[in-house]
Parts: sequence; structure tokens; C-alpha cells
Amino acid sequence: MTIGTFRGATLDSRQVKPGMLFVAVKGERVDGHDFIPQALAAGAAGIIDGREELARVAAEYRLSLKAKVIGVTGSAGKTTTKELVAAFLRAGGFRVHATAGNFNNDLGLPLTILNCPEDAEFLVVEMGTNHPGEIAYLVDIARPDAGVISSIGTAHIEFFKTQDGIADEKGTLFARLPPDGFAVVGVNNDRYERLRAMSTARVVAVDPSDDAGARIAKALAVRLPGAHNVSNARLAAACAAEFGVPLDSCISALGNFSLPGDRWRVEERGGVTYVNDCYNANPTSMIVALETFAAIPCAGRRVAVLGDMFELGDRKEAFHEQVLARAMELPIDAVFAVGEAMASACAAVAGRPPYRVADVPSAKEALATFLRPGDAVLLKASHGMHLEAILA
Repeated sequence: MTIGTFRGATLDSRQVKPGMLFVAVKGERVDGHDFIPQALAAGAAGIIDGREELARVAAEYRLSLKAKVIGVTGSAGKTTTKELVAAFLRAGGFRVHATAGNFNNDLGLPLTILNCPEDAEFLVVEMGTNHPGEIAYLVDIARPDAGVISSIGTAHIEFFKTQDGIADEKGTLFARLPPDGFAVVGVNNDRYERLRAMSTARVVAVDPSDDAGARIAKALAVRLPGAHNVSNARLAAACAAEFGVPLDSCISALGNFSLPGDRWRVEERGGVTYVNDCYNANPTSMIVALETFAAIPCAGRRVAVLGDMFELGDRKEAFHEQVLARAMELPIDAVFAVGEAMASACAAVAGRPPYRVADVPSAKEALATFLRPGDAVLLKASHGMHLEAILA
């Protein structure tokens, strides 16, 4: 299609409003083409046929935008960092459009662009990947003016083989920035030098342990604890500072900041505090979550409920053992291992073994009799485990 006047885009014909574009994509279960009549009846301004046309139309629309585009990626913390960048820019008085949740793939990113208002001053897009070449594909659509990389860990290592391979994929964001753009990366990043060398633009090197990081840590202590979140916020503040947003404005914005989805959601039930951080998981984010959880105040026992992690390839067994071993080293009073991979890893853990639980319903039943008021519970697993059902 030739792009004309429209107001947003959607994959769901039920969400079509007059003037919107409807994206017809064939999925595993549903073919969007079957819903074209409903979309047109609802007032769709046009039909985008398939992923390739979606990418082309989004790329064309992006070039018409006046907004500065900021790309955010990383193995862990990219959604948090993206949300913080957007919040800090808004605190600076700018009109900002950003990726909703983690809508960060070959469908989500172009839809984010097509839903960006024409008067937006900034467009903050999250870029995810689980196969080589995906970041390059997304960068070619979004053409970011600046890039932020949160961390390099072991997420999706099944497809990248090594952390260097993951860094090279994520670093594609830096490698394709325009010469007058800038790249933001922490000096604490495991692959800092490698990423810095990949950048074709000016590099903003960030030290989360500096004075600004200390002020951010104090502001985040209750709402979003953990050194990793301080690092994410410090990166976001450095990015915002490049556009003139003062640190004081960023810190003020942290007062009512919250994350989307099941990311460090804290709630109390029957005197038990639950930390729901089971939107997704990889070995790096698992260990970071455990270390953060072990440091929070707790009147009773700390209990970690850990489910399987996916897309780890032939290193799956070793990574699950690594996570459980770290849980045993920390001041955590009990660990429930949920799922086949976690249960298999229990045999390799020295000392007191975790409780092995076959599935989520069994875990829910076991916790009902185990927990008592004052306890704190961490729920952490790959999203496909649906560990959040324990709270249902």
C-alpha cells in the first residue's frame, strides 16, 4: 500500500477505530486476513498485508516523523531501561511515544512506530532478538538517532553460542547509528570494550557507581531495588541528559515510576509478601533477582520459587544448576524448584536441596501449607512456565 493519512495501526480487528490501519498477518492459530471485512466495517483506513509490507510502511512513516528515535536493547533490563528513558524525557517536558510493554519484535516495533503521533518529540523503541540478524532488521526500520544497551548476559544463548556472539548482535544497534548520534553504555557492562569499539557514533560511557548513580540508588531503594536497576536508571538518565534533562528531574520522576507486566510486582496476601518477577528469565536475570530478593527486608523467611528457563540450548542443564547453586549461597531460607529442568538440576546442588515440585499447580498447593505470615516469596521463571498462576 501507499502510505496516506491514518491514525495508528493494530493487529486486532476488534481494536480498529476509524482512520486506523489494520495489519493482516497469518499466525500459528489465526489468520488476520480472515478479519479484513470486520476491520473495514470498523472504519480502517487501509490494510497492511503481511510482515514485509508492515516493515516497509513503518520504515516509510518513520522517515516522516520529526521525533528523535532512541533504540534500547540488552540481554536483561531493556524494558526497564526503555521505560525509564521515556519517563525521564517526559519529566523534561517532552512529548514521548514509547514501546508498550515489551512489544519489541518484527511486529511490535513497526506497530510502535505506526502508532507514534506526528507531534511526538521522541520515540523510544525497545529492540529484542533471539536469532542473529534481528537487531539489524529492526534498526533498518527504526533508524535510531541514539542507542542504549542495558547489559550483555546469556539470554537466548542457544542461538548465539557465546556472550561475544550476543554482544555482537546487540552491538549492531551501535554499529548502525548515524555519525551525529550517540551510544550509551555502562562501563560495568561485561562487554563494554567490545560494544564501544562497535559504535560508529559518539559513546557516552556511564559509571553507575558515580555520584549521580548514588542519588538514583537512594531514590530507587524501595520502589525498584537492586544494583541492576540502578545501572538501568543511570543509563536512562545519561541518555536524557544528552537532551538537556537535569538529573533532579529524572530523580523526581522515580517517585511514581512503575514497570509494566509481571516485573518486580510486590503485593501482600495473608501476611505474606510476594515479589512477582516472572515475566521472563535467563541465567543473568535469575541471579540478579535472587541477589536483590536476598537483600530486601523480611520479617519471616525468604522463599524463592524458581521455574524453568527456556532457549538455553545444550547448556540448559549447567545454567539451571548455576542458578540453584547461587540460590543456596544466598540468605534464602527455602527454594522450590518448579519444572523439569529445575528439578533435574537439584541433584547437582550441594548442601540442603531445594524442594522439587512437578508443576505450577503443585507448587501452589505446597506453598499454601508451607508459608506463614511474615514470609517473603520470589516468583521467577521464563514466562512460558506461567508461574504467576500461583497468585491466581
